[in-house]
Amino acid sequence: NILGTHEVRVIAPKTLLPADVEQLGVHVFHDLEQGLEEVDVIIMLRLQKERMQGGLIPSEHEFFQLYGLTPERLRRARPDAIVMHPGPANRGVEIDSRVADGPQSVILEQVSNGIAVRMAVMSLIMGGGEAA
Repeated sequence: NILGTHEVRVIAPKTLLPADVEQLGVHVFHDLEQGLEEVDVIIMLRLQKERMQGGLIPSEHEFFQLYGLTPERLRRARPDAIVMHPGPANRGVEIDSRVADGPQSVILEQVSNGIAVRMAVMSLIMGGGEAA
C-alpha cells in the first residue's frame, strides 16, 4: 500500500527509469497505453531537457509519439480520472495542450495549492508558528 493507494504505476522508457525502481513497490510499464488502463490519477512529469545526457530519448517528437498524454490516450483511464502536472509543462512533449487545458486537468489548482503549501512550510521552518 503506497501513498494510501491500491497500486502505483510508473510509465516511462527504460532509459529514464532508475534501475531499482521496482524495489519501491511500484508497477513499471514501458507502454503508456497499457499503463493508463483504468487509472484514477495521472501525474505527468516534465521531461527535464536541461539535465538530460544525449541518447536517453531519440527526439522530443518521438517521445511525444510514444509517451505524450493525448486525449485519445487519456480515454484509457477511468472516465473520472484527473490529470496532474507540477509544471512547467512541455506541451507537445509530455502532454497535449488539449489534455493540459481539458476538463480532467487539475494542473492550475495543483500549482496554486503548491504555492500555498510551500509558503506554509517556509513559515513553519522560519518559526512562524502553527500552519493556518
